[in-house]
Amino acid sequence: MSIKRPAAATLATAALCLLTAACGSSSGTANDTTGKAAGQTTGYPVTLENCGRKLTFEQAPERVVVMNGASVAEVSTMLALGLEDRIVANQQGYGRSEVPGRADAIKKLPTGGVTLNGAGDIPREAMLGLRPDLVLSVTSYGYEQKNGFATREQLQQVGANSYISPQGCEDDPSKMTVADSYQLLRDMGRIFHVEDRAEKLIAESEKNIADVTGKAGTDKRPKVMVLFAGPTGETDFSLVLAQGIVNDILAEAGAANAFEESAETLFANVSKEKAATTDVDALVVIDASGTDAAAYAKKLLKEFPQWPAAKTRTYVTLSDSMYLGPSNDLAVKKIAEVLHPDAG
Repeated sequence: MSIKRPAAATLATAALCLLTAACGSSSGTANDTTGKAAGQTTGYPVTLENCGRKLTFEQAPERVVVMNGASVAEVSTMLALGLEDRIVANQQGYGRSEVPGRADAIKKLPTGGVTLNGAGDIPREAMLGLRPDLVLSVTSYGYEQKNGFATREQLQQVGANSYISPQGCEDDPSKMTVADSYQLLRDMGRIFHVEDRAEKLIAESEKNIADVTGKAGTDKRPKVMVLFAGPTGETDFSLVLAQGIVNDILAEAGAANAFEESAETLFANVSKEKAATTDVDALVVIDASGTDAAAYAKKLLKEFPQWPAAKTRTYVTLSDSMYLGPSNDLAVKKIAEVLHPDAG
């Protein structure tokens, strides 16, 4: 997931730093030994369009740099495809994950010894010093010269391709859907010539979500508040998710965003008065390193006893499966299991 700056820098530091699904979940690392090995030259060159640029790869990249961007989508996608050995520097990681072992696997990746700049990401000189052949950024923000980053033109001059994840061309994640997570998998599959692995993960995710959606039904869609657990434990509705991929995930789980109409952007700044007078049937609290999502959810349910959610003590805690990335089926499954027990 990408978070609009400048809130991103604060939240990524303070609150942000994929429960195993049914057999065959798309959310683990791909183990398809029939897939083509990353790095082999058969099938190259590969060319794809990315945010108005034509990217051509003569072989699979060997020195990949993953920018922070308040995202975990890119590094999780690389891990899910079994491409961790291609990463020479990673700045992503939330410290929590629905996929067993993924958070630890991310922590073990090399960081390149980079000191981040004031914009919270890899500065230009450090980036060029890493000698990348591919740089991944969740949005166009990661290539803006005014923020001290290497531009796409500068990277091209030193032989590095630069990739922006789906819906990131305009640095606006409010339009992201689960389909964008699949597109990211497909693009990485093409670039690294592991298309079979990517398509297997996508097919498994689509089946897992369809199984849940078919059982959840659409007659009654509980209204859900989606927000981050405050690092200090204090009630904070300034970053309630209103748009983006969370709404697609909720819909697939048979639910709806209680505050979708509050903002056209990713986040809504909801007053306590507005929160108090909205029927919230359930909470989805996003967990990250340094926070306690369950405790935060219980605190809110106690503070707002008028909510239907408070009467039924209905909440779900999630981490990176709620964002752009390879594990959205886990979020759909866990939400549906709580809101529609028969859909599990």
